Amino acid sequence: MMQDKSNLEPSARDEVLRRSFEIARRSHTHGNHPFGAVLVDSAGKVLIESENGYMPAHDGTAHAERLLATQACRTLSKEILANATLYSSAEPCAMCAGAIYWAGIGRVVYALSERRLRGVTGNHPENPTLDLPCREVFRSGQRPTEVVGPLLEDEAEGLHEGVWKT
Repeated sequence: MMQDKSNLEPSARDEVLRRSFEIARRSHTHGNHPFGAVLVDSAGKVLIESENGYMPAHDGTAHAERLLATQACRTLSKEILANATLYSSAEPCAMCAGAIYWAGIGRVVYALSERRLRGVTGNHPENPTLDLPCREVFRSGQRPTEVVGPLLEDEAEGLHEGVWKT
């Protein structure tokens, strides 16, 4: 596990990560899957929040991180993005890691690992989890993307309790 090199102390980092949990809970109350993401600048100021957007269109690409990356590209400068940190309630999947990379977001901090998420969701048709760590996706790129996680994994797993029963 890498150390978080952002300007946030561990307690502040955990606070922002828990904010992504609140967004995930909100997402679930809106009828979506319990995933949330937060983008903060180098000083820890929240820039964008995003929840999962699966419903109502059953859009399997509407993951919180991908939606956040799209909004970030449209509204923030490359300089801000390069020094920003995306906090996510779960490890970005391969699709989301690609979107984060292409958006130019410099750092990712996540809670629940993709491998552990797969154990939670099982073979649910709405979440055919890829067991591909985001570090591998980022490592294949031409510029570095720092990754910190998993963190607060037990707490993050609790967000999914009872959600993925078929």
